[in-house]
Amino acid sequence: MLNSTLAPYLILGAYFDTKQLKYLLFLIVLCMYILIVGSNVLLSAVIGFSRSLHEPMYVFLCALCANQLFGSTSLFPFLLLQILSDVHTISVPFCFLQVYCLHTYLSVEFFNLTIMSYDRYLAICHPLQYHSLMTVRKVAALIVAECVTACIGVSIFTSMSFSLQRCRNVIDKVFCNNYSIVQLTCSDTTGNNIYGLVSTVVGVVCPVSFIFYTYMKILKVCYYGTKQTQQKAVSTCTPHLASIINFFFGVCFDILQSRFNTNHVPNIVKIFLSLYFLTCQPLFNPVMYGLNLSKIQQTWKRLFSVQRR
Repeated sequence: MLNSTLAPYLILGAYFDTKQLKYLLFLIVLCMYILIVGSNVLLSAVIGFSRSLHEPMYVFLCALCANQLFGSTSLFPFLLLQILSDVHTISVPFCFLQVYCLHTYLSVEFFNLTIMSYDRYLAICHPLQYHSLMTVRKVAALIVAECVTACIGVSIFTSMSFSLQRCRNVIDKVFCNNYSIVQLTCSDTTGNNIYGLVSTVVGVVCPVSFIFYTYMKILKVCYYGTKQTQQKAVSTCTPHLASIINFFFGVCFDILQSRFNTNHVPNIVKIFLSLYFLTCQPLFNPVMYGLNLSKIQQTWKRLFSVQRR
């Protein structure tokens, strides 16, 4: 049995010896990080510098990009160092800092997608009252509320996990997450389990039900609405709905890997699945929104036409 006071570090056991391939892997991960940063910064800049895009939906999209930059930066620099390192350890304080950052990213991402579904619901189901219902002040308040709620919720379960006594120090992942740390404990985790259940109902079940409700309303309006309403719903809701599905797939992959025995799955596959929601989501969103939203497409065309002149 290994007491936490005797082990001021944790071992990330999911890494495996790639020998000379580690440099190729390093370049692939580095290019992915550069693409994530570049695409999200570029999309945010396009929205920020174009007055026609200063609307609630695009402000929420900017918040989504900012959160994805935060989540990616919480993982990728550390991941790059670990790929080149021969010793895959992490100090306990830094591990909990990573837990806090990554879980905050996940919470804000989910809350933001939920609020964006509310925004689409108002735009399509109540188009005449949209600008009075979704004001600049309300947009700012919703973004601040989602960030504060996520920070408080994550702070509570992170502090609860930090106080647990750990009997082991090997995490079967390439980064720290809360569930893996709780699995190392030899303390009573009843409080953590109760809080986890409550936070799942409040932070997951309720938002999912709300997203389902808004899209049922949108589908109803589209079914009885005009062709113009249907086209507007398809063009604005498709990237958002695709982003939600992609996010859920990534989170489900990570949950399935953490909760079930995956010894029969190759290490490289397990690593990819555990990193899916932290890599594919930040890459997926800028491409999906940039290619599907007509106003962003028009802004791209104007910018490229100005540069050619």
